[in-house]
Amino acid sequence: MSKTQIVWLRRDLRVADNPALYEAAKLGPVIAVYVLDDECAKTHAYGGASRWWLHHSLENLRNSFAKRHAKIILRRGDAVEELTNIAEETGATTIHANRHYEPWWRRAQGRLEEKFDLQLHDGNYLLPIGSVTTGSGGQYKIYTPFSRAVRTQVPPRDLVPEPETLSSPDTWPASDDLDNWNLLPTKPDWSGGIDAFWEVGEQAAHSQLEWWEDHVDDYEDKRNFPSVDKVSRLSPHLHFGEISPVQIWHHFKQKRSDGWRIYESELIWRDYAQTAIAQFPLYARENYREDFDQLKWRDPETDERAARDLKAWQQGKTGYPVVDAGMRQLYETGWMHNRVRMITASFLIKHLLIDWRHGEQWFWDTLVDADYASNSTNWQWTAGTGVDSNMFVRIMAPLSQSEKFDCADYIRKYVPELADLDEPYIHDPEEYGRLPQSYPAKIIGHREARERALSAYKSMKEG
Repeated sequence: MSKTQIVWLRRDLRVADNPALYEAAKLGPVIAVYVLDDECAKTHAYGGASRWWLHHSLENLRNSFAKRHAKIILRRGDAVEELTNIAEETGATTIHANRHYEPWWRRAQGRLEEKFDLQLHDGNYLLPIGSVTTGSGGQYKIYTPFSRAVRTQVPPRDLVPEPETLSSPDTWPASDDLDNWNLLPTKPDWSGGIDAFWEVGEQAAHSQLEWWEDHVDDYEDKRNFPSVDKVSRLSPHLHFGEISPVQIWHHFKQKRSDGWRIYESELIWRDYAQTAIAQFPLYARENYREDFDQLKWRDPETDERAARDLKAWQQGKTGYPVVDAGMRQLYETGWMHNRVRMITASFLIKHLLIDWRHGEQWFWDTLVDADYASNSTNWQWTAGTGVDSNMFVRIMAPLSQSEKFDCADYIRKYVPELADLDEPYIHDPEEYGRLPQSYPAKIIGHREARERALSAYKSMKEG
């Protein structure tokens, strides 16, 4: 008889193009296991928005498995211990998994390799992380040459079909009840906006891909305009592995438009971010550029004014309309337009002079697509602290950004206090003397903030 194969699911919650699942299904009965391991990731255990998505994604995948007369076993606790328990219960000696590069998952993979025949597959990225090397055989640290090298190595691997069958073991190990994990918010239930904004699951991901096929050619021209909102919205589906970047690439491989080429570069950025954390596992907690350890950030834990400013940023009450629109969109929908992500991140770091790690943690809790590698890489890029990053002294001007990228309708949607204002007043109502009583004045002026940030940077460099 064929021996039972365990498939360890993490951020690969799909049936199609899932190499770990496909290879396991060829060898014997399959027990697919998802372990909710909050302890292993410590500060990067799933935040509230991601837990909401995880609940619905697991529910969707469980239904897909049920149609194939199969199950997903749910366990909560230490992933290695729970997988070990299931293996001992079922007599399985082989565990299949798609490679993950977060430091806690790499440690877990190492522990499992000591106990089992752990078969690791490449399923979540365009190319195997680490396979794109410099001429001397080293790993890339800078995105642009990395991107060029990736383009010389595509196409990526072939698509992996759905398993023809999913054979069941003679007996199933015990499984938790998904509802008992309490992943959905209840007291209070803040998920109404997210519920209205998203469809979750593998089928929803492919429906979104079909929508994106009609719009991707316009991506270069429209991607920076939040009011137009012509972006893929595939990021949470990619993060949870409801669709793979290889599936997206093959779907568009005949495209020759500039829009597709720009979008392809963002898929490559995902690979780059994983390459970064593979080299620098603590990238979400430590500055790559050590001189920034000496920068005198305003500390919300010791500075009452900084704490108020951080809260105003989180709540979308800074007096900068485009910043506030982005932060409110984030809290309402679990997502934010990419151009506005850059604006809001820059504002926290440079206008408020608050350490980027406070922003990284807030985004980690509130984004449905919160990804350890991408989140930390983007924040360190904006802060100027990363291995590949923008210069700190390049300070984004949110008011001019708002006008340049025609954010008026976006502001009206998410900052209803300003909905009756025409352009150009809506971009800076205080400056034009149109500030409604219900909307706050700026918590700091742009020029004052810029001078403060540059002064702090200069002191760091001289210090």
